[in-house]
Amino acid sequence: MVKNPQLAIDTRPWRDPTATPFVRLRNVTKKFGDIFAVSDVSLDIYKSELFCLLGGSGSGKSTLLRMLAGFEQPTAGTIEIDGQDMTHVPPYNRPVNMMFQSYALFPHMNVEQNIAYGLKRDGLPRAEIAERVAELLTLVKLQGYGARKPHQLSGGQRQRVALARALAKRPKLLLLDEPLGALDKKLREETQFELVKIQETLGVTFIVVTHDQEEAMSLATRIGVMDQGEIAMIGEPTDIYEFPNSKFVAGFIGSVNMVEGVVTEDEPGHIRIRSEELGCDIYVGHGVDCAPDQRLSWAIRPEKLALSRERPAGLFDANVTQGTVEEISYLGDVSVYQVLLASGKRLRVTQTNTMRGNPDAITWDEAVYLTWGDSAGSVLTV
Repeated sequence: MVKNPQLAIDTRPWRDPTATPFVRLRNVTKKFGDIFAVSDVSLDIYKSELFCLLGGSGSGKSTLLRMLAGFEQPTAGTIEIDGQDMTHVPPYNRPVNMMFQSYALFPHMNVEQNIAYGLKRDGLPRAEIAERVAELLTLVKLQGYGARKPHQLSGGQRQRVALARALAKRPKLLLLDEPLGALDKKLREETQFELVKIQETLGVTFIVVTHDQEEAMSLATRIGVMDQGEIAMIGEPTDIYEFPNSKFVAGFIGSVNMVEGVVTEDEPGHIRIRSEELGCDIYVGHGVDCAPDQRLSWAIRPEKLALSRERPAGLFDANVTQGTVEEISYLGDVSVYQVLLASGKRLRVTQTNTMRGNPDAITWDEAVYLTWGDSAGSVLTV
């Protein structure tokens, strides 16, 4: 998905140590009684970003969002927005708006009245309200729907009305709590593209809370993965997926095969890991901060493994193992193979279905070889 062109021009401000963050959290903590909902979180978000807070239930992501909105007060730490300390500023005095998962549309008002509600409360002239509502209806592609009531709209249309209402007062920062959670899978995928286009058009900074990894990967310029009230990793979607910094992040994002092993060679340009689970050595073609005989984990995504009936030439003592196809799931674009190794370990392998009805495709109960490149996996020490 194409991200904000302004960010592309700025060559991603989070990579520039001199760039000034638009949102800055410093050592933010929130306790409910003796429970830490958010624990010592520091985070910088830049202007015009679409930043996703990703985590499971109870990870602290929604509490963090509510503190940004002003609905919760931090137990400790500071929150700055556009250079101003907002830590103890009430919600109605913050340059922020929030779109809730339930959408919270007024059922007795039509679409235009829902969008205009906040503008009327602020006392804007009637002509200006009408002009801004018309602009927003065009932006969210709901021209001609202004007179309809919420119950006369589809789920996706109600979601866009809620988004237009949240944008009506032109906030500097828009907070979205599971904005696509009420939509079915196909509509959610379609709406992701629309949401990104709207954000790019307006240039408003979006912070999205979601538990859906695919949604975060599709929407975000960067992702903050949360676990037990802390930020486990912050990075661009490719970094989070390809270079996780821990077993938790590797396991939380997408599908992954995880094995343990012992370091038998530790050189500046490579390491070798002996894995009893794989029944072979793992050769990693780069240096790792570890020690000889250290026990560590190695993670590899299913699509990084190759399946073959014959043992590939040139692979003798590393990065090749053998097993039996135990299960196959045909998903249309890809097939997922579950391969049972001699150790009892099971590995998942995905292969793209480039041919229709391939008669030579590997099938159940076949003996197969699994191979991978020397940079295909991630070495994890935590």
